[in-house]
Amino acid sequence: MQFDFTNLDAPSRYKLMAATITPRPIAWLTTQSPQGVRNAAPYSFFNMMGAAPPLVAIGLMRRPDGTHKDSAHNILTTREFVVNLVAEHDAAAMNFTCIDAPPDCDELAAAGVAVAASTAIAPPRIASAPVSMECRLFQAIEAGTSTIVLGEVVRFHVRDDLVDPTRLHVDTLAMNLIARMHGGGWYARSTDLLQLERPTWAEWHGALHADG
Repeated sequence: MQFDFTNLDAPSRYKLMAATITPRPIAWLTTQSPQGVRNAAPYSFFNMMGAAPPLVAIGLMRRPDGTHKDSAHNILTTREFVVNLVAEHDAAAMNFTCIDAPPDCDELAAAGVAVAASTAIAPPRIASAPVSMECRLFQAIEAGTSTIVLGEVVRFHVRDDLVDPTRLHVDTLAMNLIARMHGGGWYARSTDLLQLERPTWAEWHGALHADG
């Protein structure tokens, strides 16, 4: 079935895209207002964009009235934020921070989430997160009803038991990360994997001619 997105309304486009572009990693953002009010909220329009410079991208949708939500407002104002990855043990707390709290509410305190001080920026990181990335705003792109934020990672925190400091090998499975799926409230675990060996042209081309 084909859909003409140029003639489809935004809610229908969102429904189709969000239900199929899955699983999506979750950026549990911690930010801080200029007045010092802490904010936490999860966003699944998120991924790594490169390593030179080390960039992450997050898509932040606006409120129905067109104003920025607290996370976007804080990032655009202070130019600082932390991306915390979400392990299954943090799922309930992460879900709580989806709440439509007023700007003067500290969602971290309301959710009972313990924090640790960041080392290069003001917003704190989530202490229980297996990985936290302190970021400074690299670029913000206003795109219709969304703001696409590119953040440059300036500090990268990994829980000690998850990483070999010499080889920089991370025990990815031990992070027990969850990912966003379709519909309201559905998530996936990162435990059911398959491995595929990437082919090379030389091997494929050589085998093709050898068979001939």
